[in-house]
Amino acid sequence: MKMHIGGAWRGGKKQIEIRRPFDGAAIDSVPRAELSDAEDALAAAVIGAKTAAQTPSHARAAVLRRAADLFDSRAEALAKTISDESGKPISEARGESVRIGEMFRLAAFEGANLRGETLPLDSLAIPPAEDKFGWTMRVPCGIVVAITPFNYPALLVAHKIAPALAAGNAVILKPATATPLSAICMTEILLEAGLPENVLQCITGSGAEIGEALCADERVRKVSFTGGAEVGAQVAKASGVKMMSLELGSNAPCIVLQDADIAHAAQLS
Repeated sequence: MKMHIGGAWRGGKKQIEIRRPFDGAAIDSVPRAELSDAEDALAAAVIGAKTAAQTPSHARAAVLRRAADLFDSRAEALAKTISDESGKPISEARGESVRIGEMFRLAAFEGANLRGETLPLDSLAIPPAEDKFGWTMRVPCGIVVAITPFNYPALLVAHKIAPALAAGNAVILKPATATPLSAICMTEILLEAGLPENVLQCITGSGAEIGEALCADERVRKVSFTGGAEVGAQVAKASGVKMMSLELGSNAPCIVLQDADIAHAAQLS
């Protein structure tokens, strides 16, 4: 598979093999992005952010609803991809894929209903304010970098990009190195649904090699990251003064040794 940058699918000088955790078999490969690819994604996102912000909310919502219908119709194929790249049982992968359409419909609804607030100022003991009111309005923040983990390779992509797109932002999506195939499939569906060119970039490769360049760039106004606490701290440090959403956790393996009561261990899991 290829990554999507600047309205086109592109390869790379180096590739990363994606292997099925069940048996270690190679199932596909994706480009290993370089810093030049990250710069191209950022430059395209600047254009995409202007396009997204100028697109009426009803038009953005219509694209997301069309995408939701496509996600529904291809849920089984997406579940197969999720299972192959992450090692999830197909039943769990289906549970993930069938939620994506509804996530996009919810984002479409909320995005079309974004509104500001008014605030009466006569509560202030300042004479000039007594017959005044203040008001706020919500505007897109611009470019959002979305970095997703391996454990929910499709659903957490939806959680990050659907609200961002609904609110009129451009998104640079960097999926987990081990599980990028679901994200690429979702990018294909969004483009098929009519997402404007340059509004979504999907860049694949090592976060250690391109993550800091994406997060630190001043053109980026928000970073959304889900992953380990240690990497999250590095992301926060690299990002500087930006809006951030961090969901930090860690791996919690359950190791069952040979002398264990296997039936009992299976019940506990």
